[in-house]
Amino acid sequence: MRKRLVLLHRYIGLVMAGFLIIAGLTGAVLVWYYPLDALINPGLLRVEPPAADSEPLSPFILREKVDAAFPDAAANWMMLAPPDAHGPMRFFIAPELGGAALPMDEIFVDPYSGDILGGRLWGDITAGPTNLMPFIHRLHHALALGTIGTWAFGIVSLLWVLDCFIGAWLTFPPRQSRNGPPRPHRFCKRWIPAWKIRWRAGPYKRRFDLHRAGGLWPWALLLVFAWSSVAMNLHVEVYRPTAGLFLTFQEDPLVDIPTQDTPSRHPQIGWEQGFLIARQRLETLAAERGFSIKAVERFAYHPDKNTLKLMARTSSDVNQRFGETWVYVDATTGAPLGHYLPTGEASGDTLTSWLTTLHIAALGGLPYRIAVTLLGLVIVMLSVTGVMIWWRKRKARR
Repeated sequence: MRKRLVLLHRYIGLVMAGFLIIAGLTGAVLVWYYPLDALINPGLLRVEPPAADSEPLSPFILREKVDAAFPDAAANWMMLAPPDAHGPMRFFIAPELGGAALPMDEIFVDPYSGDILGGRLWGDITAGPTNLMPFIHRLHHALALGTIGTWAFGIVSLLWVLDCFIGAWLTFPPRQSRNGPPRPHRFCKRWIPAWKIRWRAGPYKRRFDLHRAGGLWPWALLLVFAWSSVAMNLHVEVYRPTAGLFLTFQEDPLVDIPTQDTPSRHPQIGWEQGFLIARQRLETLAAERGFSIKAVERFAYHPDKNTLKLMARTSSDVNQRFGETWVYVDATTGAPLGHYLPTGEASGDTLTSWLTTLHIAALGGLPYRIAVTLLGLVIVMLSVTGVMIWWRKRKARR
């Protein structure tokens, strides 16, 4: 059994190595996505308020400016407040039904003057450094290959989950040999060497110890990242059916809503009126479920479903970067259509919220972000040392 697991660990590791090196390096960078993006693009992501007490314009006025500046597109996703006094407002635009592709889809607006600072086609590296961080995000999530890359990373994530358990098993001390020298009987005493690194030993032993102990110390966190990668890449195909065998999930409120044959460019109820109704619905839901509202952050219109979606950060959120509490209302009548709570509503969604939030380092502040950065480098180290160990043994067998 042990020999078979060694072979399985070896070849699974070789299949995963290139993917995990890319994922580890890009993940270590993406922990600092927003500060690095602002550093690279100060002209787009840095604004100066006219005065210390300046108030930003209404987000709906800013949305109208974006809508007027791009008549062939629809600004259906908007922020409701700038992230800070020096941050721009972001809007995502999409082409009209049947319209041509747009040269940009993410627009940045000065919240005080209403001036459009510029935009970018999110993730298009041909635009140069402006899109460096979005491109790294695409590379991390799907090798910048779209659906094919998402599936590839999803399959590798499944192999990674399996290999976490195989790797841990292989660190256990082998059974007592009949003909070999006697070994200590206590399991823990025999397992202790697997946690140590012989720094003064030869290069091969040092690499072997780095690979073995380097996978043991952060093992639980590695498993969290492996399984959360499955949740992100193969949520519908693998994660939810598997987790659904033991846990419950909330139903998507938009599943049963028919798709519009001729969607309206704007919500018939009006953007501001729709927001007020959605906000009232959020407050009612908060009173019913017993959570508090910290900030209303984003607002979106889904023309194909004739639905408005309000996104807020509440006490139900574990994600400290952006809220994942959502309410949906009809874009014509304002009737409530449903909601989604990241925790406390369904056990499967609560677990998923924790997994994905840990994965993107959106809690725990600076110490956890540093830990995740180091973990990304550890993943690279484990992949590189694994390949080096295999190559040395291959040469020895030859």
